[in-house]
Amino acid sequence: MEYLIGVGVLLFFGFILVMIFGPCFTVQQQTAAIVQRFGRFARVGQPGLNFKLPVVETVAGRINLRVQQLDVRVETKTEDNVFVHVVVSVQYVVLPDKVYDAYYKLSDPHMQMSAFIFDVVRARVPSQKLDDVFEKKDEIADAVKNELSHVMYDFGYGIVKALVTDIEPDRKVKEAMNEINAAQRLRIAATEKGEADRILKVKAAEAEAQSKALQGKGIADQRRAIVEGLRESVDEFQKSVPGTSAQDVMNLVLMTQYFDTLKEIGATSRSNTILIPHTPGNLNELSTQMRDAMISADLVTHEARIRPRRDANNDAVHPSARRHDHES
Repeated sequence: MEYLIGVGVLLFFGFILVMIFGPCFTVQQQTAAIVQRFGRFARVGQPGLNFKLPVVETVAGRINLRVQQLDVRVETKTEDNVFVHVVVSVQYVVLPDKVYDAYYKLSDPHMQMSAFIFDVVRARVPSQKLDDVFEKKDEIADAVKNELSHVMYDFGYGIVKALVTDIEPDRKVKEAMNEINAAQRLRIAATEKGEADRILKVKAAEAEAQSKALQGKGIADQRRAIVEGLRESVDEFQKSVPGTSAQDVMNLVLMTQYFDTLKEIGATSRSNTILIPHTPGNLNELSTQMRDAMISADLVTHEARIRPRRDANNDAVHPSARRHDHES
C-alpha cells in the first residue's frame, strides 16, 4: 500500500513538472519555429521564449532566416562549340513574412533553385562565343537573379545576389587560350623592343651626323687657321728678308713641316715601317707636283664654266650649219 502511494506521489509531481516546463520552448535569433496544433499549422514562433499548449501543440520545425549561399556547377556548350563549366553562386534568404510558404510549399529548395539555374545558364551560354561568355558573365548572373527572384518569391524566398564565380573551359581549350595570350604578349614585346632599337639607332645616327658636322667644321676651321698662319708667315718673311718670293717662303715652310713629320714618325714606337724619299730635292719635286695639280684643277674648272657659253654662241652664229650636220 505504501509502495502504491509513493508511486502516485511521483507521478503527480512528474505531471506537475510537465505542465510547468512542457509548454516552454526557446527560439534562436534569426530563426523561426513552426508550431502545429494536432498536425495543423498554428503559428510561427519568434526568437526568444515561447509557450505552447502541452500535448495539443508541437514544434514541427525551425527555419533559418540568415542569408545562405547555394553553389551550382553547370556544364554547357558555347556557340563556338566549346564545353565549359559555369559556377553560379546564389545568395538567398527566407522572407520573415513568408515563413509558412518556405516551410510548407517546398520540400527541397536547393533542388528547385538548381533546376532554374541550369535552365537559365543553358539558355544564355549557347548563344554566345567563349570570349563573350567571359565578358558578359554579369549579364548571365543578372538573368539568373531575375528568374529566381520571380519564381522563388511565391515560395517564400528572396534572392539577394547571383554571381558567376568561375568559367572553366576544357583543359585543352584553356591551354590554347594561354598560348594565344602568350603569343600576343610576345608580339607586343617584340614590337616595343623593335621600336626601342629604332629609336636608339636614330639617335645614334643623329649623334653621329652632328659629330661629323662638328668634326668637319673643326677641320675647316683648322685649315683656315693654317692658311691664315701661312699667309702671315709669308708676309712676315718677305718683310724681314727683302728679295724673297712667296714661292721661296712656301718651300721653306714645306721643308719645316717635312722634317717635323719625320720627327713625329721617328718618335712613335708603334709606327709601321714607312719608306719615303729623304733628299731636299724631293721636297722641291713635291712642291712642283702640288702646284701642277692645283693649276690643272683650275684649268678644268675654268673650262667647265666657259664651255656652255661657247657652245651657245656657236649655235647662235651657225644655226643652219648645225641643222645641216644633223640632217646628214
